[in-house]
Amino acid sequence: MEETEPMPAPVQGGEKRVCPKEEKEEAVPTKKARVHDDNNGGNPQKTAKDDAVEEDEEEKEVEMAKDEEEEDGETFADMMKHGLTELDVGILKFISDHKGFSGILKERYSDFVVHEINREGKTVQLDDLSIPPAVEEAPEPEQPPEDLDVLTEEQKKELGELQLFKNKEGNVSIEVADDTKEKRTQIHKAIKTQFPGLETKTEERETHKFIVAYHAAGKKALAAPRKHSWPKNRGSFCHFVLYKENKDTMDSINVLSKFLRLRPNVFSYMGTKDKRAITVQEIAVLKITAERLSHLNKCLMNFKLGNFCYKNHPLKLGELQGNHFTVVLRNISGNDEQVEQAMSSLKETGFINYYGMQRFGTTAVPTYQVGKAILRNDWNEVVDLILKPRPGAEKGYLVRCREEWAKSQDPEAALKKLPVKRCVEGQLLRGLCMYGKKNIINAFGLIPRNNRLMYIHSYQSVVWNTMVSRRIEAFGLKAVEGDLVLRGGTAHILTAEEAESLSIQDIVMPLPGYDVIYPSHHVGKGYREMLTADGLDIDTMRHKVKDYSLAGAYRRVVIRPSNVSWSVIQYDDPRISLVHTDVEKLEDKPGPVFNTEGKYRALRMEFSLPPSTYATMAIREVLKMDTSIKNQTQLNTTWFN
Repeated sequence: MEETEPMPAPVQGGEKRVCPKEEKEEAVPTKKARVHDDNNGGNPQKTAKDDAVEEDEEEKEVEMAKDEEEEDGETFADMMKHGLTELDVGILKFISDHKGFSGILKERYSDFVVHEINREGKTVQLDDLSIPPAVEEAPEPEQPPEDLDVLTEEQKKELGELQLFKNKEGNVSIEVADDTKEKRTQIHKAIKTQFPGLETKTEERETHKFIVAYHAAGKKALAAPRKHSWPKNRGSFCHFVLYKENKDTMDSINVLSKFLRLRPNVFSYMGTKDKRAITVQEIAVLKITAERLSHLNKCLMNFKLGNFCYKNHPLKLGELQGNHFTVVLRNISGNDEQVEQAMSSLKETGFINYYGMQRFGTTAVPTYQVGKAILRNDWNEVVDLILKPRPGAEKGYLVRCREEWAKSQDPEAALKKLPVKRCVEGQLLRGLCMYGKKNIINAFGLIPRNNRLMYIHSYQSVVWNTMVSRRIEAFGLKAVEGDLVLRGGTAHILTAEEAESLSIQDIVMPLPGYDVIYPSHHVGKGYREMLTADGLDIDTMRHKVKDYSLAGAYRRVVIRPSNVSWSVIQYDDPRISLVHTDVEKLEDKPGPVFNTEGKYRALRMEFSLPPSTYATMAIREVLKMDTSIKNQTQLNTTWFN
């Protein structure tokens, strides 16, 4: 999860809804993997209910919201005047000594390209749109096997009529009073094999035994019994590469689910990717053919699916090896020497592994404040922080909703102000309508679990950032007595002698929780001081609501990227793409041509990072400037004005 929250996007990628309706398929949830240093070592995958009525209502709500946004006319730059800066979330230090320079990050979403690195260490690319050859199955025998040929022709006729709902009785009874248990088993098996959609049971009627055949789930169970049979020698999961533009991973899964008429939890993946970017990652889906998936390429804009293959396993969160980034920083001010020094330092020394600004939200009420209130069991404060008016609210309808809540404290009245009910505010208000203001814990529970956990993980992250800044300030880039390292997954406190043979790349710092230890030097004591100041007890991190109990985890202080390369390019038109994408290569479109001289200069860099590491923090170390949306928006506005 290299960048969990997006930079702002002025243009939202759309979908062309022209696909024909598809059969709905049953969903099987997949178990998520534990990711070591994010979300307390866990990173639960979001799921969503596939309710057609709600989807239709939501689409109408979204359209209304878009209309209102256009009417509001407030610019994103105006909204972000009250946004967070890096100082607000403990991001304070740099580890390189080069002179920084300015540059614009994500001025276009195509300036930020992410390719997943799978568990085999291969960079995932979209380079093949073909369908795998059909699996040849052994032909079905003309006659059933001898042990299944236990039905009479009359019984077969009756069962066939039952299967096609031509039997008025609704079932077929076969007397087996004198048969052995083995013979009865053969009859059960023969009916289910030869007449898909039928179920069987054994009944006793006045000392006689009957096998009764019936439909398990009414007429819908028929649904062309053999139409969707899945070849036994084909893997149950279709793996494919998803190329997407300007859409985050969960939004993309929800779009695919809607078009395929599936529940989102039949999809699995190894990590979530940015919205404001071009990203390429592997996805797996249960028992959906490559043909059906490929058909979506004709229906959807800003998506492309390919590299199809069948495997016997889903994907699990966290099992990727990392991500490879191609980043363009536009309109840079640094000269070639400054760029060389900055990129060489990134390659050789690395950067502080801070949690990036995406972790903390974009409004004047940071997510970590809500997390702190949850951990303190101050549920009235939780509601107030989420619903209260704040400067720079992103949407006009949210402003009106919050104003209504502040005025009336009436969840029903405030909810009526929201055209989009599935936002966090809408979900909380619906919970308050259902459970009342005296049962806030249950009301808050209507917000999806992943969103709820985001708040407390945000608080952990701001504590970690702050403590790491103190650690760098106090001891610099050398390992010292009292630091922590991991040995076989267990944290160990260094002695002075051990510290002499280690470097800053070996050192980890804990996210606060009940299952971690802290450094033995004075920075370790800083954890207790910070939590105490926030009204929390570091010794009692178990919460009365199990979901909000924090185990804690360990995270490396410094990360050194791999596969680092860079170049300075010249260009005249700020609207052109400066990266050759996978789709452009597939379509044989020429790559960008760079001038020897140009009106603008850009730094194009590539590097690979491990999971749960923020690329924006690597870029921050290069530029030595604030990467917050607030600061980047101001830079962007200044350039174009």
